[in-house]
Amino acid sequence: MTAQKSFKRLVRARMEKTGESYTAARARLLAGEAQAGEEAPLPTTDAAIRERTGRGWEEWFDLLDERGATGWRHAGIARWVADGLGIEPLAWNAQAIAVAYERARGGRAVGEREDGFAIGVSRTVAVPVERLYDAVIDEAARDRWLPGASLRERTATRPRSARFDWEDGPSRVHVTFDERGEAKSTVSLSHERLGGAAQAERMKVYWRERLDALKAELEAGEDDA
Repeated sequence: MTAQKSFKRLVRARMEKTGESYTAARARLLAGEAQAGEEAPLPTTDAAIRERTGRGWEEWFDLLDERGATGWRHAGIARWVADGLGIEPLAWNAQAIAVAYERARGGRAVGEREDGFAIGVSRTVAVPVERLYDAVIDEAARDRWLPGASLRERTATRPRSARFDWEDGPSRVHVTFDERGEAKSTVSLSHERLGGAAQAERMKVYWRERLDALKAELEAGEDDA
């Protein structure tokens, strides 16, 4: 198996669109840079995914190529990654790697999955993970940063994750929480089963704004404490 075959395919796809050299296209992909008017094909930088998982993008793609994952469905890729990391298949790290790998091998548009489109947003907040979890799970607390929205809880595991139905439609929201120290934690949110690229883009903007509001409220509360 040629090393980094799938990642090289991603680099060459960018080269065809931008006219960049291989070295420049690779560097900009790993830096998380997007082309004008498009979303970056990698959901985070190489440095960030390495910090979160212990491996960079090229290493993950190489491992999946060696495993023969080019013919796997999305769920199988996410499950294999999750098993290696000791996390849930729906956790952000597993989903991000699976989606990026599918995109690299040419099987998905940006944000597209087998059951529709999906987006992901994360924020690191200067509060303990238990407090961040409560701000999302507790309906009264959630209404302060997510007013007028309907989230119906499906499952929740304190203080690691929660899944919700969104409004009255088929889409779902999955949230995971990671402790980054005694007074810092990260919330990662994915909104799945969206009806198309346009809806996915709208929801990405929406969730960025809402998680910014969550971060601002919690950190302001810490300053007042």
